[in-house]
Parts: sequence; C-alpha cells; structure tokens
Amino acid sequence: MSNYQAPSRRQVKVAEELAHHAADFLARNIKAGGALVTVTRANIAPNLKNLTVFVSVLPKSHEEESLKTLKRLRTDFHDYLKAKTVLRDVPTVDFQLDYGEENRQRIDELTRK
Repeated sequence: MSNYQAPSRRQVKVAEELAHHAADFLARNIKAGGALVTVTRANIAPNLKNLTVFVSVLPKSHEEESLKTLKRLRTDFHDYLKAKTVLRDVPTVDFQLDYGEENRQRIDELTRK
C-alpha cells in the first residue's frame, strides 16, 4: 500500500499560479548565456510551505550551470512572490530539473521513428 495522496484542488491551483509567476520571474531575471530555461510545472506541499519549481534546460550541456544560477536566485524569487501574490506565508522555494519532461520528449521521439 502506498501513502500517496492526490493533491487538493487548492494545492493544484496555488502550484499553477506560482509556476506562472516563476516563468515570469525567470523571463525577467535569468541570464542564461545561450540556454533556454523553461518552467514545466510546480509542486507544492500539502501545508503550502514548500514549493518545488521544475524546469527544463536546452541545450542539456547548460543544465548544471543553469540550475546553480536558479538556486542562487531563490531568495530573489521568494521576495518576488511576496510582492506578487496574496499568500499569507510565501513558501520556501527550490528549483529542480524536470527529468519527467525530458523522458516524455524522448518517448515521443522514439515513437515517431
């Protein structure tokens, strides 16, 4: 048996809203140096205290460098969320590479062959 619990409607709505804010923030603030950094989705904890923003980076050779830059921008993004949202407590933010999106693209590529 698994302890997995589907996210509540509120969690989904807040995560989607924060993903949009993350995309806007990155478009304005990240200097990718030739890399394309895209927000793919966001997950938020049931208590709304921790947010994980998933990103994809193209080309793949820039993933590590881009992730380091994103981790440095966490505090700035947190401050951005304070100014742009009506959440009483802004969640702690982390950025991660979205390997799920990468795997989906690989499967699409294989099925086209």
